[in-house]
Amino acid sequence: MSDMTSTADAPRSPGRPRSVRADEAIIEATLDLLAEGSTIEALSIEAIASRAGVGKATIYRRWAGKDALLLDALRRLKGILPQPAGHSVRDDLVLLVGAVGHNIDPRAAKIMPCLVPEVNRSPDHFQLYQNIIEPRRQMMREVLRRGIRTGELRADLDVEVTMALLAGPMLIQRMLRWHPELDDLILPEKVVDAVLEGVRAR
Repeated sequence: MSDMTSTADAPRSPGRPRSVRADEAIIEATLDLLAEGSTIEALSIEAIASRAGVGKATIYRRWAGKDALLLDALRRLKGILPQPAGHSVRDDLVLLVGAVGHNIDPRAAKIMPCLVPEVNRSPDHFQLYQNIIEPRRQMMREVLRRGIRTGELRADLDVEVTMALLAGPMLIQRMLRWHPELDDLILPEKVVDAVLEGVRAR
């Protein structure tokens, strides 16, 4: 066993900070293996530990199991969701819609499309996806509800359906490149403006 593994796996005394370097190595190893074609089902703690250069015990001290580790790794892949300024419902929606399906990590282009069939096959993987995406939905939900309260949006607005109308076009375009001539830079504004035409207060 390497010195790094031995040091990482040594029992920690109370209060000793855990190694940020080991955390990073484990997350990166998980994403690399997924990007190289490993399915969630086939991905093992042993393989992650080997790629990261740590022992399995190092991983289990940080995460309760593979699903907890995957949750953190995929959250990292999606990046930090931008925070709405709260001044304009339209501007906040453009910001949030622009983040749908957008990932700064190039590995996402290989990982995210491959997760779709696994999410559909496995209730556990479906729940994992929901845990990742729900905070993003909640932020959009809050912007829409604020618009209802301020009178900018219809009082009878179906918030959940409106979120689907806003997110759907971005997902299909960014994951499948459904229409290669659509401009990704202005598409969020076009989607938001089209949906707002139907949901604005009259």
